[in-house]
Amino acid sequence: MSDTQTLIENRPPSVAGLFLDRVAATPDAEAYRYPVPASSGQGPDDWKSLSWAQAAERVYAIAAGLIELGVQPEQRVALASSTRIEWILADLGIMCAGAATTTVYPQTNAEESAYILSDSESRVLIAENVEQLAKAQEKRGELTDLTHVVVIDPAGVETADWILTLDELEKRGAARLEKDPDLVKERAGAITKDQLATLIYTSGTTGRPKGVRLPHDNWSYMAKAIAATGLISSEDVQYLWLPLAHVFGKVLTSGQIEVGHVTAVDGRVDKIIENLPVVQPTYMAAVPRIFEKVYNGVAAKARAGGGAKYKIFQWAAEVAREYAKVAQDNFRRTGTMSVPFGLGAKHKVADALVYAKIREAFGGNLRACVSGSAALAPEIGYFFSGAGIHILEGYGLTESSAASFVNPGEAYRTGTVGKPLPGTEVRIADDGEILLRGPGIMEGYHKLPEKTAEVLEADGWFHTGDIGELSPDGYLRITDRKKDLIKTSGGKYIAPAEVEGQFKAVCPYVSNILVHGADRNFCTALIALDEVAITEWAKENGLAGKSYEEIVSSPVTVEMVDGYVKQLNEGLQRWQTIKKFRLLPRDLDVEHGEITPSLKLKRPVVEREYKHLIEEMYEGAREA
Repeated sequence: MSDTQTLIENRPPSVAGLFLDRVAATPDAEAYRYPVPASSGQGPDDWKSLSWAQAAERVYAIAAGLIELGVQPEQRVALASSTRIEWILADLGIMCAGAATTTVYPQTNAEESAYILSDSESRVLIAENVEQLAKAQEKRGELTDLTHVVVIDPAGVETADWILTLDELEKRGAARLEKDPDLVKERAGAITKDQLATLIYTSGTTGRPKGVRLPHDNWSYMAKAIAATGLISSEDVQYLWLPLAHVFGKVLTSGQIEVGHVTAVDGRVDKIIENLPVVQPTYMAAVPRIFEKVYNGVAAKARAGGGAKYKIFQWAAEVAREYAKVAQDNFRRTGTMSVPFGLGAKHKVADALVYAKIREAFGGNLRACVSGSAALAPEIGYFFSGAGIHILEGYGLTESSAASFVNPGEAYRTGTVGKPLPGTEVRIADDGEILLRGPGIMEGYHKLPEKTAEVLEADGWFHTGDIGELSPDGYLRITDRKKDLIKTSGGKYIAPAEVEGQFKAVCPYVSNILVHGADRNFCTALIALDEVAITEWAKENGLAGKSYEEIVSSPVTVEMVDGYVKQLNEGLQRWQTIKKFRLLPRDLDVEHGEITPSLKLKRPVVEREYKHLIEEMYEGAREA
């Protein structure tokens, strides 16, 4: 048996056990960094640290406090908060108490929050602030299982017999531990591998969300498998801003506990640019939209600097892509990242002019980024690769505990999601669907045995709903969602995500794009522009001071976007080309339910919302 197999097969039964082991192994090492806003409210945040022992003190107090409130093993404790240090401490406290965390996005409205709390039978809700508390108060009559709400940020909160602050919960827990010091260790020690650890509700495109049941063994396996890839070490500094209510953010906490590196936690997306030079991470996980925004921002800044600067940027972008493609291809064939002398010389000049500044903006120490949750446009991936920002695409679902595939370090291949994690099996079904089996696969959907049976076979194979191809040496390329593949009335199949990704690499002003063409004779697109980038463009094109809606409805903007659509079409098969498009009057967002909190497009919602624009594009048209 290999060392990797031994590591994975001899995993402890629970994340709580992993955490206790980590605290015992490196109690004084730094575990977490988190921002504390300046007392004046002005100036930069003050970053503070917690060692593993200090984190454990708070985790055990939260666990004991929940036990004091009557929480029993496997009972659910809901967590409705943005990404912050208290989210991680509370989640670990819940698991160390033997209970299970129900994750709730803070953006979820009162009605859906109430559904999740009710369906999960959550006994306690840990709410971030008065706003999250208000949702529970509004629906309290429907929440028959809920006995207490614990509020992290007490500003504006009036406590009551069923409402207490996190600080009060920790004090209660600390007092209980004085009388019973082994309480938490005993509760954690009794956890079995099949015991429920997390209940994550997938934000479905239609109908109610489904609760995905992830037992402790899923996370314990993930922690060991991530460590076994060798991609992270105890010397790393991770910058964690992804929503922890999402499985992608959550899995990063398991890997960190196993390896023992530092994690800087701050979920404020508007602070990412400001935080990167302060945190100086060595690795960071993100969704493609972040890389698209950075790319569009760099391109827009170069354009604003005048014609010469923009030409230099365009030249450097092409050099970066060529360099990355050649280097990756050579590595595949020879095991070395070599490039011809001439290309290397051009790359050196481009590095001094463009790439070095981009790396500096990421903090200067970034070894690699992990991208997941949706497909990254290969042309954007190649650009960053050539610029020295190595984006390792990965793949997984909520139902597979997030990480099923990841690109293997130096041997990464842009446009693929890499190889399976150690211990995960994959096969491609006859219709191209990706099937997965292994210790990361969910137990099933909460209280939905029929839905579970639709995707999970008796022998453990899970149907992902994604279409993909495996290379002879095991790299997976995702081509589309099975249900998102569209078939034109001419019988041609089109993967809209592929066309959409190519457009994002061509047009620096796009925020979201939806390609439509099912049962039609040609393809059309709904396009939303990035407000910041297009406003900057507008200033130089006679539209200064206009609103977003006025800018996108201007003929000059439509003409500009049309140029990029024509550029896109040059690289597509005839049946894939976009014959018509419409610019949307606003960007798509989570609040209107058009994208998920992890920034995935909800196609049916967008198509329903803008049905009139889609029909307009086909009205009276000769479908050719």
